[in-house]
Amino acid sequence: MQQRPALNGAGLGLRRALLGPLQDSPDAAIDFFEAAPENWINVGGKFGKIFRSFTERYPFVCHGLSLSLGGPAALDETLLRKIRRLLDEHQIRIYSEHLSYCADDAHLYDLLPIPFTEEAVDWVAARIRRAQDILGRRIAVENVSYYAAPGQQMREIDFTNAVLAAADCELLLDVNNIYVNSVNHRYDAKAFLDALPAERVAYIHIAGHYNEAPDLIVDSHAAAVIDPVWDLLDHAYARCGVLPTLLERDFRFPPLGELVGELDHIREIQARHGIGEERHARRA
Repeated sequence: MQQRPALNGAGLGLRRALLGPLQDSPDAAIDFFEAAPENWINVGGKFGKIFRSFTERYPFVCHGLSLSLGGPAALDETLLRKIRRLLDEHQIRIYSEHLSYCADDAHLYDLLPIPFTEEAVDWVAARIRRAQDILGRRIAVENVSYYAAPGQQMREIDFTNAVLAAADCELLLDVNNIYVNSVNHRYDAKAFLDALPAERVAYIHIAGHYNEAPDLIVDSHAAAVIDPVWDLLDHAYARCGVLPTLLERDFRFPPLGELVGELDHIREIQARHGIGEERHARRA
């Protein structure tokens, strides 16, 4: 099977609502795509062919929605095996999931915060290790936005780092989530980013959000990226090196040209730091 191009640059989430504009603009400046595997497992017919046409042309990563790594219900090993087949079939390099939970015998349709405790570190890390065994590859877990911290006994940064070390997994660094949490929970965003293990970062997310109040931000993925988040991305490159960076946009889609404009801004910031070809090639 033909080897895909190396993963680098600025990418976009592949959403059903964008398929038409993307097909109408096949030369749009998009370096890679991210897809939710749950949306494409066992999809055939017209949409299956469309998905295949994209994965044959572009590098892809997959970002899961429903594995519920921190949840109390049994790990969905059937889903993991289906995800592995999808990753292998389409030569998808990276699979990531949220450091949160979203199910307890039924899907809760939201990303809920894992208690920041030593017990939770052991629970989640064991589930990540099992997931990696089934998938046959390391996965990247995403630092998530959260609005309450029930049962908290550790700082968020200490919990996150403990999970990464105990699971020996990678990190999907979400820059916007750090900014959102820094406002909602009143900590220094750059200090939090600096305390993360740069060597574990697989790729980066950036997104827009909604200001509910001066001290409350909602991570919406439905707006343009703002200047403080761009500044934090610049800091992330200085700290971690230039890494593939995914623009998340899930709702209220603007014209494709506006999204590509944000991708161009990612590439402008990357260019200020160098393009990191050596590191990208290592992950290819």
